[in-house]
Amino acid sequence: MRLAGQENSVTAEPRARKYKCGLPQPCPEEHLAFRVVSGAANVIGPKICLEDRMLMSSVKDNVGRGLNIALVNGVNGDLIEARAFDMWAGDVNDLLKFIRPLHEGTLVFVASYDDPATKMNEETRKLFSDLGSKNVKDLAFRDSWVFVGAKGVQNKSPFEQHVKNSKHTNKYEGWPEALEMEGCIPRRPAAS
Repeated sequence: MRLAGQENSVTAEPRARKYKCGLPQPCPEEHLAFRVVSGAANVIGPKICLEDRMLMSSVKDNVGRGLNIALVNGVNGDLIEARAFDMWAGDVNDLLKFIRPLHEGTLVFVASYDDPATKMNEETRKLFSDLGSKNVKDLAFRDSWVFVGAKGVQNKSPFEQHVKNSKHTNKYEGWPEALEMEGCIPRRPAAS
């Protein structure tokens, strides 16, 4: 006797197991799993996922043109606040008020959408550099940028990608490709 579908189960490829935020392997103990995806052109919004929780996305309706930023407690991984800052027509002072008062150990997740840099000034670039960015100094009109940093970081963050807007290499007309970055961030030890 043959059961229906039995022949398919023999030849079917085993599906790769996915872990938190779609990572291909689990993170070590005391690490937070994340995935950050920049927007694609001005059409598909960015996404920020942490520990299998979507912090920012078009579906959550909390993303927008410019810089999409999620602030996270580095000890327990809880979302502190998530906001989008329009870097084309918005006020850069809103962004400065958001990132200036960060507490030591706050994780900062950033995904660009459309234009991340037109309204950036030297203070904004310095603040992101102090959070561990090495590419913010070169960020320009319609570049794609994803970054994870932290207040009080000693070195430059290993979690950063940047693609320049260039008419010779752009994937979309007027925009570079979207960026996708994933990884595991060590939790900050709780103060004793």
